[in-house]
Amino acid sequence: QVQLVESGGGLVQAGGSLRLSCAASGRTFSSYAMGWFRQAPGKEREFVAGISWTGGSTYYADSVKGRFTISRDNAKNTVYLQMNSLKPEDTAVYYCAADLSGTFFVGRIDYWGQGTQVTVSS
Repeated sequence: QVQLVESGGGLVQAGGSLRLSCAASGRTFSSYAMGWFRQAPGKEREFVAGISWTGGSTYYADSVKGRFTISRDNAKNTVYLQMNSLKPEDTAVYYCAADLSGTFFVGRIDYWGQGTQVTVSS
């Protein structure tokens, strides 16, 4: 069992930055690839960024590439999402996800966090 708790969301103006954190419980954190997803009102949950078990590989949605950076600290059981140059269309609830398969398909996610709201004003 893995429990995920996100933090760091909030309200920011366009062009600003936020850093999301996701703290995981359990001793098997390093066994999971970790990802960030987001869901805007009326839209499906979508992949934002993912990182492999060791942190050696990272993956990004085209919409955030060059602006967002995912990282992990296995010693602290924590994954981060640094979000720069934020746009109003980045407004959504952001979810941390633990994925044994490393595919980052929504249907393959093993554990989800409760989500944290990010609102970008224009």
